[in-house]
Amino acid sequence: MAYWLFKSEPTSWSWEMQKKKGDKGQEWDGVRNYQARNNMREMKVGDLGFFYHSVKETSVVGIVEVIAPAHPDSTTDDPRWECVDIRAFQDMPKPVSLDEIKANPKLKDMVLVNNSRLSVQPVSEMEWKEICRMGGLDKAP
Repeated sequence: MAYWLFKSEPTSWSWEMQKKKGDKGQEWDGVRNYQARNNMREMKVGDLGFFYHSVKETSVVGIVEVIAPAHPDSTTDDPRWECVDIRAFQDMPKPVSLDEIKANPKLKDMVLVNNSRLSVQPVSEMEWKEICRMGGLDKAP
């Protein structure tokens, strides 16, 4: 299994909106960055990711599961753009802020700390477990 982080502005697509989609989930559409698209191409069904509210909240607020592999993005006719489908998997008991992540020396190499603009990014297993711990999850899923 691989781990990821999906960033979204809560005014455009919030964690609550994601949860309302239920088990059918939602396309992670509209991504127009090659590196983010390539990250989605690497995803497998069953991979997990953090759902991160960007802009004002800047916090990990939930966990999502990839439920469909990369496929053409339905919001464009341009064949260069692909996306995965995700569903809400679990709330983060305590949101983990970007400030908390940056203050944790174990997370100094995390992509979020070093390239905060990338909308879809990989997360190492160690980073995954540490953020889950910081968010109040006794056992990382």
